[in-house]
Amino acid sequence: MRTNDWHVKLRLDIGAAGIARPAISQFIFGNLRLELTFCVAWVREFCTKDGANKSTKTIYFVCTKTVDPDFRIELDRAAKLPLAEQIRRSITKAIESGILAPGTRLPSWQDLAAQLGVARGTVQAAYERLSDSQMIETFGAGGTRVAPRPYLVTAQPKAPLLGPFIKSYGEMMAGPSIFQLGVPAFEGLPEKLFSRARSSNVLKTECRLSSLLYPDPRGELELRREIAGNLSIARNFHCHPDQVFVTSGYTAGLGLALRVLGLDGKKVWMEEPGFRVTRKGLELARMNIVPVPVDGEGLNVDYGIEKAADAALAVLTPGQQAPLGSTLSLRRRLQVLDWAAQSGAWIIEDDYLGELQLQGRPAPALASLGEGGRVIHIGSFSKTISPALRLGFVVAPMELANAFAEGTATLAPAPSPVVQLATAQFIRDGHFVRRLRRLKRLYSAQRDGLGKQLRMRDAQWVNAGLAVLLRLPDEASDVRVVQEAKTIGIAPSPLSLWFADASWRLNGLLLGVATAPEQYVAQSCQQLFEIIDRQST
Repeated sequence: MRTNDWHVKLRLDIGAAGIARPAISQFIFGNLRLELTFCVAWVREFCTKDGANKSTKTIYFVCTKTVDPDFRIELDRAAKLPLAEQIRRSITKAIESGILAPGTRLPSWQDLAAQLGVARGTVQAAYERLSDSQMIETFGAGGTRVAPRPYLVTAQPKAPLLGPFIKSYGEMMAGPSIFQLGVPAFEGLPEKLFSRARSSNVLKTECRLSSLLYPDPRGELELRREIAGNLSIARNFHCHPDQVFVTSGYTAGLGLALRVLGLDGKKVWMEEPGFRVTRKGLELARMNIVPVPVDGEGLNVDYGIEKAADAALAVLTPGQQAPLGSTLSLRRRLQVLDWAAQSGAWIIEDDYLGELQLQGRPAPALASLGEGGRVIHIGSFSKTISPALRLGFVVAPMELANAFAEGTATLAPAPSPVVQLATAQFIRDGHFVRRLRRLKRLYSAQRDGLGKQLRMRDAQWVNAGLAVLLRLPDEASDVRVVQEAKTIGIAPSPLSLWFADASWRLNGLLLGVATAPEQYVAQSCQQLFEIIDRQST
């Protein structure tokens, strides 16, 4: 049989001679589907061993249309997606990518069902959906063909180019790796919470949650009550549940606050160094960022007033400054609150660690001082429970509570009620407080172990919240050190990238203590210092 050109000769034993008529059929050779027109060419007699005469017809086929051999339908019978939908998507993708050209005849749904090993009704349902979407046309005896297209895509579209920020964001969120910032310990994750969040039992036990109604865009009342109660006890911050708005993490809370405030074109104080994600968010909100340096007492309020007393907003981390770890002193807390009250400015308090502070009691929330009328408090469960929850909250001043409620109802509703209710029960049952105690003990032990290794190497370092700040020789670039370290599973954060002003940049590494298990810290430190030595020469 020749298959290397347009004519295919196929010899078939069809028994007694009969009257041949032109017909159209389809045959499958491997992955190549051929639409063939055939006719009888001639008949001859031959004799078998038993003497019986049989008629053999040699039939010539002429290929009139081919289906590209690259076209395949692969079915995953273990997937949740129905087989009919998998077939529809495969054919649609082939049509849109140009593999199936307009006019190409498809196998009948009976033939395709036999080939794929599925019920005929499954293929029929897929074809009906394709016909409804005008991807194919049916011509009765003429078969089913790919419908004409206004344009033909001959190649897959190119992926969009990503900017430097989103690339660095992806690197920052990758992992987990040794010394990585921003993620909790590898061990001891609250699997009970996750399993309950995934379980439909929450929907059954919480009778007030109805699948027929829209959930409260501000967040489930049960969780907002638990958050308000915990803030009152742990942070001396008394607020009403109607001031609490549940969000999908810190960044969603920041975005909601910036939308509500509407400060486009206004000046904003930003800690220097400070969190890159916050800085990018303020840029996207079209605000003019004024970097304000940080020292041992936290944000230098005098500097901010001197450079931009007319700023409309200040964003700061008063509990534990990110990344240097200093706590905003009481003197400066009162000073920044007085500035905001007199100038009519707003303050966003990024309380990213909450009560997860390793030394002494957690500092009171900035919003707890005075009446807190100018402070928008943003909290998160990413460090205290897990970033996988994507769960946070905003506590708005009374004056802005209605504006925040309107914002959540129209622009940024709360995340899944199932996750919220599971988290509320996690707090209510006392698991949250017990987890914080375990994490504090674990992180303190891991920080002590890391400090021991650094002292053995006469390194210059200081504690910085849930990190250790390691000074580097002037010859060693912290960015290059981190790039090489990531190749062996070690991912500290380069301090220089936390600065916006190049003239203020410092060279150093932030080593996360949450991701520094004691059994790995000695070897990891040895490997890290070998890299630093190579980069210093």
